[in-house]
Amino acid sequence: MRRVAIIGGGAIGSAIAYFLGADPTGEAFDITVVERDFSYRQASSALSASSIRQQFSTAINIEMSLYGIDFFRTLGETLRVGDDDAPDIGLVEPGYLYLASPADVDVLRENHATQKAHVVDVALLTPDELKARFPWLSTEGIALASLGLSGEGWYDGYSLLQAFRKKAVSQGVRYVQAQATGLQREGRRVTGVQLDGGDTLHADIVVNAAGAWAAPVARWAGIALPVHGRRRSVFSFSCPSTLPGCPLVIDTSGIWLRPEGRQFICGFAPPEDRDPDDAPLEVDHEAFENFIWPALAERIPAFEAVRMTGAWAGYYEMNVFDHNAILGLHPDCDNLYFANGFSGHGLQQCPAAGRGIAELIHFGGYRSLDLSPLSFARILENRPLREKNII
Repeated sequence: MRRVAIIGGGAIGSAIAYFLGADPTGEAFDITVVERDFSYRQASSALSASSIRQQFSTAINIEMSLYGIDFFRTLGETLRVGDDDAPDIGLVEPGYLYLASPADVDVLRENHATQKAHVVDVALLTPDELKARFPWLSTEGIALASLGLSGEGWYDGYSLLQAFRKKAVSQGVRYVQAQATGLQREGRRVTGVQLDGGDTLHADIVVNAAGAWAAPVARWAGIALPVHGRRRSVFSFSCPSTLPGCPLVIDTSGIWLRPEGRQFICGFAPPEDRDPDDAPLEVDHEAFENFIWPALAERIPAFEAVRMTGAWAGYYEMNVFDHNAILGLHPDCDNLYFANGFSGHGLQQCPAAGRGIAELIHFGGYRSLDLSPLSFARILENRPLREKNII
């Protein structure tokens, strides 16, 4: 029985653990997940805005999220444990609405053509059509918009993480609360994970699913990984007015917003190089006052009367090479698998990534969705697969 050590017990690591142990007719694995904090207070899975879309610019991201939405829709039965209640992540599908200025119309149309080629349920709207559908929205400066008609929305990321974890544990996966501090490497193989208590977790296979802390794990094996923890803030606010049919809106400024119960949350993608890795999770309140709120009030006049009700900060595990996940083996190491650099898309892509890494370990190759475009090869060969739609 091969021993598998997964560094990182968030949604990605737990999805890999689940898929690796889900097939009772296949090879059995001895799986241990190393997670430094069972409270997940700093985990991206718990601090994410927890949304899913198919409006990407690259085919592989579209395919991964199409699989993700299908998985989420049937998650209750798939991840149910015995006679327990079916897990519920509260999935809703009001769609994503991308707003484009005149300068961005060509890119929006290019993305739309890619999405339609992959059977994404999406429509382009003129300013008049946009105003008729969402009368609470100002169309000033908007030349075109793209609206997801189904398969896009949001959910509870922490509940998703816990559903994967609970199901994995029911399949015999062990979770160890410990800090990984190093890797033991012999030639082309990693033989163990060193833990902060002084113990070594011996393994035949190691998976780096360490999220924002993935680059140090790679360095322990002598591998450079272009993934950095970038702090981003999310703000919640209330508004006296309602916005009927409000989807997740991405403004021309790059700010996004969506309903959250009777309130709203909003934010924007963090700059690639603003913060050092592992920066303190402090909320950037000035960004809301000086940038976010003025832009939102201009786009949605009802937001002149908002009241901020809360805020939190979390990490994007930003792949600064091309904003896409890095999956699979590095050619210099035969048994260290990578599942990193999702750049804000990890929660929605964790079902596809988890299944893919499990297939690589089981069979030595992908059996369902071909994730090879996201391999390390593109980085080593300087062939970026750029995702244009980062929010």
